[in-house]
Amino acid sequence: MTVTETTDTRTDTCAGPPQGDRRPDGKDKYTISEVAALTGLTAHTLRWYERIGLMPHIDRSHTGQRRYTNRDLDWLALVGKLRLTGMPVADMVRYAELVRAGDHTYAERFELLKATREDVLSRIAELQGTLAVLDRKISFYADAGRALASERA
Repeated sequence: MTVTETTDTRTDTCAGPPQGDRRPDGKDKYTISEVAALTGLTAHTLRWYERIGLMPHIDRSHTGQRRYTNRDLDWLALVGKLRLTGMPVADMVRYAELVRAGDHTYAERFELLKATREDVLSRIAELQGTLAVLDRKISFYADAGRALASERA
């Protein structure tokens, strides 16, 4: 079972619908440079993800070159979303291990993602407070600028 496969009848689409410029399933063999171009990640990062266990086993060509699939691109899209949440790499690797371990890890995966969601909500609230401060300051300077301009006129 690959990282993004599930035996559940519901489909786990990872990070959402497929991105553009993808090949049809079955003809979806991408080189590391193609994946780097599609994802914005460097080849170095892709190799590191594989080395630390964040990526599943990547197939190789007869010459040893990595060959990524659409499923791998889906997984990388999810990893990108997890990175945006601020989830530590160790937790992302743990999540990947749990997915590879099978359906009996659903509860652990649920708890890990739920905790991450709570962290994201907390950061959003903090950012909303910061935005409110910025809005007040912007309003202050806009009003002060208008008052200064009317004094000069």
